[in-house]
Amino acid sequence: MAQTDEFGEELADFVRRVAELKAARSVPADDLPTVLDAAIFELDHVAGQLWPWYESLSSTGPSGVASVDRQEQQLLKALFQRVPVPVALVDRETVVRRLNFAATSFTGVRAGYATGRPLTGFLAHADRAAFRSQAAAVARGDGDRSLTVHLQQQPAVPVRATLTALRPSGEPRTAVLVVLQPADSRVPSPERVPGPVPTLTETTRHAALMDLVDAMTTALLSGPVGDPSGVLERAAGVLHGRFADWVVADVAGAARLSRTTVLAPTDSVEGARGVAAQDPAACPLVVEAARGGSTALPVRPEDPDAFGRDTSGAPILVRANVTSLLCVPLTTAPGPVQGVLTLFRSGARRAFSMAEAQAMDMMSRHLALAMSAPART
Repeated sequence: MAQTDEFGEELADFVRRVAELKAARSVPADDLPTVLDAAIFELDHVAGQLWPWYESLSSTGPSGVASVDRQEQQLLKALFQRVPVPVALVDRETVVRRLNFAATSFTGVRAGYATGRPLTGFLAHADRAAFRSQAAAVARGDGDRSLTVHLQQQPAVPVRATLTALRPSGEPRTAVLVVLQPADSRVPSPERVPGPVPTLTETTRHAALMDLVDAMTTALLSGPVGDPSGVLERAAGVLHGRFADWVVADVAGAARLSRTTVLAPTDSVEGARGVAAQDPAACPLVVEAARGGSTALPVRPEDPDAFGRDTSGAPILVRANVTSLLCVPLTTAPGPVQGVLTLFRSGARRAFSMAEAQAMDMMSRHLALAMSAPART
């Protein structure tokens, strides 16, 4: 750094002397030889000292930084390849850029063959459109997504694909990191897989999620089944307040979605009426969840019209001061979507986490089973 500063000072002095020589062109003709000698001296100074000095700085400074960058890139590549979880890096069109070793074993596709080809080509045909749609949404900044897909080679085995945005260094466009896991896999117990001891905050949040799942299971088992609206109303009562500030439930009928339940904070009675009067078909997030059957988890949604507008024309996400939301389809894959449950958190409340989204995804399957079960006599 000191050598760079010294070179800069020397270069600034040279520029000033050149300016003086330019101004000296107006001296009488008899004095011009002296000015010419000075100009030649300055040129010699540049060629003999400043230029070699510049080359020395160029060869030591940037290359050293470049060497460190190359080492960091090699380390990151090694970590990507060796991480024991199937991971793929794709672009917004799902074209594979990288596939780690675990992903090649999981999918049965060689990395060299997969690179440059769409990842959707290795999925079952029924899942390709939904996967492409979710990858595009993640790439344009709509938040992380998670959906269940099936590999073409093993169509009977559900696979959970989690998508998150990633901006590679020095690249203008956002890429998508895809993590693949068996949908029915259990989390390894601490006795078998040693790991860091969870903090008190993590333990408390996990216990709260387990209490929520228990409350939801109790509500579903203790009430009548086969009545989709009634099932959703009971589920909304469990989720409202303790898990979400707003709970909006839509049931998929024979022709279209219908809004059955809206639970809002006590100070948002008027806003709740506007949401209840809204047509679910005017909510892009709800429509996308009903068609694609995938969960949306946007944090601080950028598009104010993602959940449509109320009867006054105001964007619902803005009026409700939504900072995080979960839009969950109610389905027992590969069955049809029976409804959509949307949860809002507003104000200073902590955003929905991936763990909470996973728990909600599990509860959504239980809800779908209760909604489709035959009524008891």
